[in-house]
Amino acid sequence: MAGERTYAILPCRTLDDIVPFYEALGFVVTYRQERPNPYLVVRREDLHLHFGAIDGFDPEQSYASVIVVVPDAEALYQAFAAGLRAAYGRLPTTKIPRLLRPRSKHGTVSGFTVVDPGGNWLRVSRQGDTEDAQPVLRGLPLAVSGAARIGDAKGDDAGAARMLDAALARHAGAPAVERLPALVYRAELATRLGDAEGTRVALAAARELPLTPEERAQLGADLAAMDDLYAG
Repeated sequence: MAGERTYAILPCRTLDDIVPFYEALGFVVTYRQERPNPYLVVRREDLHLHFGAIDGFDPEQSYASVIVVVPDAEALYQAFAAGLRAAYGRLPTTKIPRLLRPRSKHGTVSGFTVVDPGGNWLRVSRQGDTEDAQPVLRGLPLAVSGAARIGDAKGDDAGAARMLDAALARHAGAPAVERLPALVYRAELATRLGDAEGTRVALAAARELPLTPEERAQLGADLAAMDDLYAG
């Protein structure tokens, strides 16, 4: 039988945690009830998410994860980032909730991740992307991609930081256009780990790198991420 639909119910502590966050992302509430069980549905165009509140639920312990496939992941990320900046005054990149920017992850399709107030991971990728379609990476970019799989996809920020530290030392002679993304990601990881000194050191090293105007244009997303980290 064709036309079936399945909607997983994602956990959260309270519905009031969920509503303002998803409204900032451009969703609207299409259904809400408090009894007999707290239940919520939000929608953004064709994307529908369902939530159930659970007494005593700890978002830090959530294992819930959703794969979201969209026509244009980069455009959706920019829309989400703009909404969160407007709502929070900055881009939340640490703890819960947070938005992890698009980055190639070795062995996976590219995309970005949202961790919502319920601790649910929304893993967003572009429709039609496959592992085979990803660019071939070598040297420091490959190491950054591997670290991103550990940090952004698995959530092991400490392990990703150790991998990236080793790669930055091993590829000390890499060109500035490769070192800057690695240092910015290292600063992001330090921020997530609550390591303010690590964030400062990585950003300072990134800021000292000589870049041509063409390279600055190429690295616009990383330079914007530096601004977010400074603001945070």
